[in-house]
Amino acid sequence: MKNVFSIAIRTTIVTLVLTGLIYPFVMTGLAQVLFPWRANGSLVTDEKGQVVGSELIAQGFANPAYFQPRPSAAGEKGYDATSSSGSNLGPTSKKLQDRISEDLNRLNGENPEATGPVPAELVTTSASGLDPHLSPQAMLWQLPRVAKARGVAPERVKAVVDSNVEGRTFGILGESRVNVLLVNLALDRQFGRPAPLPVQEKGL
Repeated sequence: MKNVFSIAIRTTIVTLVLTGLIYPFVMTGLAQVLFPWRANGSLVTDEKGQVVGSELIAQGFANPAYFQPRPSAAGEKGYDATSSSGSNLGPTSKKLQDRISEDLNRLNGENPEATGPVPAELVTTSASGLDPHLSPQAMLWQLPRVAKARGVAPERVKAVVDSNVEGRTFGILGESRVNVLLVNLALDRQFGRPAPLPVQEKGL
């Protein structure tokens, strides 16, 4: 009995040291050496070097001069990186239908010059609630509003969007997509930052 107990204790200690200490330290060290930017959260900085977000996590934009991401159900107010989740509401949910109806009315009101119906992804949340990408089509649907708010020709804004389109992963996985945060930062770099909204109108 003592031998069995001793073996169990030693096995537990060795396993704990290998998987709980050595393995995490080795993996963390390799990550910091091989791809430190990714390992540290893919943080994005503005022209002043200040961190403004992560390339992997969506955030809301209330200013009409910025492209808006898809809605978020992560956390009480959405876009909460500590509460990644979907809404878990089914297609027959009245709460979901009411929320989508409100979003449709808001988007149509904010984008009177947009052509075609509102893209589905602009009224549906992702499973994580933090998807930072939109399709090029969903970005271009918002383009008239953004160009007008910035006082620049739509063609110039479109050029910024086009230059930030990401192709399929490995050429075969997923679809073409655009990172909303990166495009908004690119717009600020090229055309300057828009005037901030009045305090009472500020969103997330």
